[in-house]
Amino acid sequence: MGEISVNGTLVWYYFICEREVWLMAHNVTPDQEDTNIDIGRFVHENSYGREKKEISVGNIKIDIVDKKEGYLILGEIKKSSKYDESAKMQLAYYLLELKRLGIESVGVLMIPKEKKREEVKLTDDLIERLESIEKHILAICYEPVPREPKKINFCKNCAYNEFCWS
Repeated sequence: MGEISVNGTLVWYYFICEREVWLMAHNVTPDQEDTNIDIGRFVHENSYGREKKEISVGNIKIDIVDKKEGYLILGEIKKSSKYDESAKMQLAYYLLELKRLGIESVGVLMIPKEKKREEVKLTDDLIERLESIEKHILAICYEPVPREPKKINFCKNCAYNEFCWS
């Protein structure tokens, strides 16, 4: 196995299911016919149409980038606020990756269905937490096999459901 890079998706799933982190990092593709994946794609593709979408910087993909008053604003689109902590930490990770490149930015978490927007700013405490999470994600990814599945609320809507529970 080659070198694994932490990205926003792995940070997102770290707060939901560590087994899924391993599966994603090892390119085990979830069920692409899963309804939740289709809904997520639809929300992503059909929301905030006037704003620029999906910018890749290194190993991260940012949904929306805007520039106001001399600083960058990153937008992350989610279909609901159900996994709020995951979404905020994913967006904060993007802010950290840009900071490492010398780019200061602010994040906005956007949930179109709920007409919700929430600002995310990188603080020293958040940077420290993200760096610790990064190490833990890499430790999970370099384990020889995925962790055993654990039944959680997320399982019923997970595109790996059949993979874990068949």
